[in-house]
Amino acid sequence: MPFKTITAEVKEGRIGFVTLNRPDRKNAISVEMRKALSDLLRGWKDDPGIGVVIFNGAGDTFSAGFDLSEFKNPALLAEIFETSARYHRDLWYFPKPTIAAINGPALAGGFDFVKLCDLRICSPKALFGHPEIKFGIPPLITPLRWIVGEGMARDLCFTGRRIDGSEAHRIGLVSEVVPGDRLVERAMEIARLMLEAPVAALRQGKEFMLNCQGRDFESSFSVEHDVVFQEFLLKKAAEALSKK
Repeated sequence: MPFKTITAEVKEGRIGFVTLNRPDRKNAISVEMRKALSDLLRGWKDDPGIGVVIFNGAGDTFSAGFDLSEFKNPALLAEIFETSARYHRDLWYFPKPTIAAINGPALAGGFDFVKLCDLRICSPKALFGHPEIKFGIPPLITPLRWIVGEGMARDLCFTGRRIDGSEAHRIGLVSEVVPGDRLVERAMEIARLMLEAPVAALRQGKEFMLNCQGRDFESSFSVEHDVVFQEFLLKKAAEALSKK
């Protein structure tokens, strides 16, 4: 199916490959992109031909986060909230392994994106961080706390500091740092390694993991996401619009 904000293809018969494709906007995650990702993941979740999905960014950035220009449009605010809630859940609950091949900065909502994937590898040009805290927007701490531990998650979320690929590897955020020209091929190698197991076994293994964390994710994410939107993002958007 054709999309404007992402590209999607099936490689080697079983590997879904998705590219966030707004390089002129640093792959900012728009309403349209969130809809496309949700539609794609919902279509692929029960597709027997898809065993693993890889995500990458076009250009030199994975994603700079949400497209903040959309918050200037009052007609879009409800849709921004709804598509955000749906897309985050569709990515987290996708029943097959997901790999983020992080080619450059993954910040704010772009950082959230890669945290929702099962496995992360990055190039030396990758950067991670939650700069939104400095602008009055609390970051989502779930599931970062499960990946790097409670202490480091609080560090990154409260300071808003950016870390490079080397530090991301040291704290366990990414499993490998790979030269940029090898990043996609390394992600493909990992996908092939996963697919040496039957897809049914991969799905069952992921289901076990989601069942263990599912209730905690839902209760935490619902509060964090909804409060951030209702009490911070949408209020700030309304205040900005009222000053026009």
